[in-house]
Parts: sequence; C-alpha cells; structure tokens
Amino acid sequence: MPIGRSTCTLTKPHEAVRSWYQVDATDQILGRLAANIARRLMGKHKPSYTPHVDDGDFIIVTNAEKLRVTGRKAEQKTYGRYSQYPGGYHEETYESLFERIPERVLELAVRRMLPKSALGRRMITKLKVYRGETHDHAAQKPQPLTF
Repeated sequence: MPIGRSTCTLTKPHEAVRSWYQVDATDQILGRLAANIARRLMGKHKPSYTPHVDDGDFIIVTNAEKLRVTGRKAEQKTYGRYSQYPGGYHEETYESLFERIPERVLELAVRRMLPKSALGRRMITKLKVYRGETHDHAAQKPQPLTF
C-alpha cells in the first residue's frame, strides 16, 4: 500500500441509508435537544460518517410548544432578522417568538449548529417540527427516539 493512503472507506451520496425518527420535545431543554438533533441530521452518530456527504437521518419533533430553557434566557435571548431594506433590522425576544411560533425556535437553534454551506441547507430540510402530537409523516413509520 502506498504511503499516505487511508484504509477507511468513504460513504458516497447514493450509498446513504436514512431512517425516520420521532422525538417528543415535552420538557426537553432547547440547546441540549438541538445539539442531539443536529448530530443526527449530520449523521455523526453513524460509523459511516463522511463530512462531505449528507447521510443523516430524518427527525420529526412533536410538542414543540412544550420546550423549555434554563436561567433567564426567556427574557434575555434575542433573535434578529433583516428585511434587506435600509433600517430593516428587527429583533425579537425568545418569549415573544416562542409565543407566536414555537417551532421556529427549535429550527433556528438546530440550523445554527449545522454547517454553514449548501450541505447544511440540505441537512436542515430533513428536520420536521410540529406543534402538538400529530404530524404528517405516519407513512414513513418513524421510530421513537429519546435523548
């Protein structure tokens, strides 16, 4: 074997095997749940993990309105967005965003933990977050997953 050659095998995009999992977010802490979900979306839990290939699993999160945060994050944490117009920067606190759209809080937390590239944008599409117990993916037969 030539010097400098690796003996490990790299997963190719068409070889990726993806499963569907369902997570119940009831009384879960936002950051810890997001970190575990991001790891699963990237495929880092698999022995076949390859950094440049999207071989992560699909994750369905239910009961997003029952997430919680620790400390004073509810009052102090802010989310910013920009409308691309002059003076179009808007900030919103965690409390008000969670009250309006609880799903978005988890989506933003996971998105910020994924790679900032086209690969990361493809990975975030495998995350499905729902308010309440019901979801639209019963046909995929998701397996329950606890963290």
